[in-house]
Amino acid sequence: MYTVTNYRSKKALKADVAAGVQVDTFQPGGMFPAQRDGRITLEGPHYPAPHTWYASATVKDGIVVKVS
Repeated sequence: MYTVTNYRSKKALKADVAAGVQVDTFQPGGMFPAQRDGRITLEGPHYPAPHTWYASATVKDGIVVKVS
């Protein structure tokens, strides 16, 4: 899955989540629905750039609440 904001690093993602910024997620391609609650895996930056970071996250109602 991706975040709506195209984060260039996991550090930037973690900083926004810690600061209380609402970070939305989406599943590209539409083949599988985006998971709205629970644990997910995020990747970035967005395609076509090569993915340089991956993160486990917890989402609630599609919003990232914790990144590890």
